[in-house]
Amino acid sequence: MGTILDYLKEYGDYTLQEKPLSEVDSLVLSQFAYLKFDEVAPGADEEQTMVSLREIAEHEKYDSLYGDERYRKENTALFQAMYHGRRFGGLKVESYVNYIDLETETQFSAVTFLLPNGISYVAYRGTDENIVGWKEDMNLAFSEPVRGQYMSVDYLERVARRIQGDFYVGGHSKGGNLATYASMNCREEVRRRIFAIFDHDGPGFRPEVKEQSAYDEIADRIHKTIPHSSLVGMLLYTDGAYRVVESKTIGLAQHNPYTWLVDGDHFRIVEELYEGRRFMDEALNQWILSLDQEQMHTFVDTFYQIILASETDNLIDFTANWFQSIQKISAALKEIDPETGKIMIRIMKSLFDIVSLNAKERVKSRTELQRERFDEGMLQLEQMFTK
Repeated sequence: MGTILDYLKEYGDYTLQEKPLSEVDSLVLSQFAYLKFDEVAPGADEEQTMVSLREIAEHEKYDSLYGDERYRKENTALFQAMYHGRRFGGLKVESYVNYIDLETETQFSAVTFLLPNGISYVAYRGTDENIVGWKEDMNLAFSEPVRGQYMSVDYLERVARRIQGDFYVGGHSKGGNLATYASMNCREEVRRRIFAIFDHDGPGFRPEVKEQSAYDEIADRIHKTIPHSSLVGMLLYTDGAYRVVESKTIGLAQHNPYTWLVDGDHFRIVEELYEGRRFMDEALNQWILSLDQEQMHTFVDTFYQIILASETDNLIDFTANWFQSIQKISAALKEIDPETGKIMIRIMKSLFDIVSLNAKERVKSRTELQRERFDEGMLQLEQMFTK
């Protein structure tokens, strides 16, 4: 067993005619969409339609592809393995969009790949290192669509006019959500051309968002894969089929595509999510759906303001200066106005109440001890906001 990098080493010389596109290939392309193609690949409205991997490799801005330092080594290996293999070596890149707007809390990026077999793959990027992207992820818990979701539909319909024939749509993390949202809200003539939609550990949707779309028309074309300790991929995902992929790591780190295990030319599939993870996902979704719009806005906006107190606009700097960031966050908590602080405490209590209720029959004594400790902590916070 290995990762998508090992998969490319072993199967990178098989053409897509010899081995048709699979879920593993889709994850490769979804991760490839995280590369920074700014100033390297043509935009969606440019006259130049596409650029080859060779042209990118020889471009003076080639090194800028790896602007996300967290995955520089892995992303470099990914590009090189794709470039030097028959499977993806003839791939061409087109219609690249990368839009970040702090004011509207929008981080949207998408790119289209023309595969060597002549079929296109429309890839939506997930959340990158920009903190505004993580705020937009949290905004997905609202009933109304976020701007990035509207942009995903517009992008799909624009590129559909440029590319020939049927095509694939996919993405990882938020990119999986955008791929699904665009597919279920685009025009019918575009929707009919979609071969398959690949959602790799992307969050789901509130029920009312799905009800107002053509979700039922595409449901049987959605291929959802999640790691066996998924948090992001099970957020607001209350129904539908999915396949659970084994990861070489633990906890939330499993969200990283480079940790997903590949057995031969397919994912290493396990029976189900970890029981503890599934229990927490169910409780979290129940909590989110129990909050009204005002409560949800208050929670997300306040949490985001606390993160911004670290005075950084990207997660690389935030994690690199972790100790200083935590100090600033602690100071920011003290600046919350009393009324907002009280609302935050009530919302946090509601989450713990749901978790406690669902766990009561499983581990009663342990739950009661956790409840006592939680109440003590909440009392201290309440006293801070009532002084």
